[in-house]
Amino acid sequence: MTLFLLVLLAAIVFEYINGFHDTANAIATVVSTKVLTPRAAIVWAAAWNLIGALAGTAVAKTISGGLVDASAVNMLTVLCALLAAIAWGLLTWWLGLPSSSSHALIGGLCGAALATAQGNWRVLIWSDVDKKGAAVGLWPKVVLPMFSSPFLGFVGGALLMWFLMFVLQKATPRLVNVIFGKAQLLSAGFMGFGHGSNDAQKTMGIITLALFTGTTSGAFKDLPAWASFLRVNEFKEIPFWVVLTCALTMAAGTAGGGWRIIRTMGHKMVKLQPVHGFAAETTAALIIHGASTIGVPVSTTHVISTSIMGVGAAKRISAVKWGVVERILWAWVLTLPITGLLGYGLVRLLRAVGA
Repeated sequence: MTLFLLVLLAAIVFEYINGFHDTANAIATVVSTKVLTPRAAIVWAAAWNLIGALAGTAVAKTISGGLVDASAVNMLTVLCALLAAIAWGLLTWWLGLPSSSSHALIGGLCGAALATAQGNWRVLIWSDVDKKGAAVGLWPKVVLPMFSSPFLGFVGGALLMWFLMFVLQKATPRLVNVIFGKAQLLSAGFMGFGHGSNDAQKTMGIITLALFTGTTSGAFKDLPAWASFLRVNEFKEIPFWVVLTCALTMAAGTAGGGWRIIRTMGHKMVKLQPVHGFAAETTAALIIHGASTIGVPVSTTHVISTSIMGVGAAKRISAVKWGVVERILWAWVLTLPITGLLGYGLVRLLRAVGA
């Protein structure tokens, strides 16, 4: 039970970090275009993050049972996965790099599960179907979306920006700024909703995996009747208290802000006007919301970043500061392997010291 409480604490810490680390995803563009002040933008994003986090559990179910063999996971596995993701999230936040909290958690979980299974790679579900015939596994739910969602973000952002440029070619800059200054409030809210609906669910999934592990291992067998809400059956329905806890924690983290990453995404990568911010946010939000609906844990960071790049490239290729983009790409490439190694190493280390 003590180990579960550590897992729950680590999950809450991760969700809070995810909130302030990924705040930039929802508000960098609306801040850089000066449509909202940073404080107002954070409140706006936090509110929509909360609403989005309460909107469904499809992604949570993918995390809790569709990526690794749950029967080979114990409480230490989950704890080490979370610690790996927390470490990487804090490092990239300190460096001001918008890395993926999603891939950090998934990488940590895969590495920790592999160590728990004594190096048996079969513990990782590469590609399979669930009882309803839907595709599950790392390939359809993580690897393929890892490449397709940024591609869609870049192309979608560019196409929407080109369309808006064509439609608005006779409009005055002042009129365009007035219209899209208002419209960007909606797109920023939609982006916040999408972020909450996808990212908050990942922690819901990891907590539910811990609850399932505690239930099946017998760790919760002596719990009093009032604590029966901790037990989760084999179908792993996401308990409402888990949904609410994660939603509130992410909203609180979002309210904490993430200024280092906001500067990178909203100011250093591309110079944005309200119409550009609207195009980037709308593109990213549509992709993320679609992924949440079908239970795919995409990286909101990847999608909004590439949408911003696509919008910038639609203006002109030189509008994108490709040196900054290169730093971001390195963070993307390294996230899964580094957190996988961290998760693996933490399990081995804690086992060696008798945990």
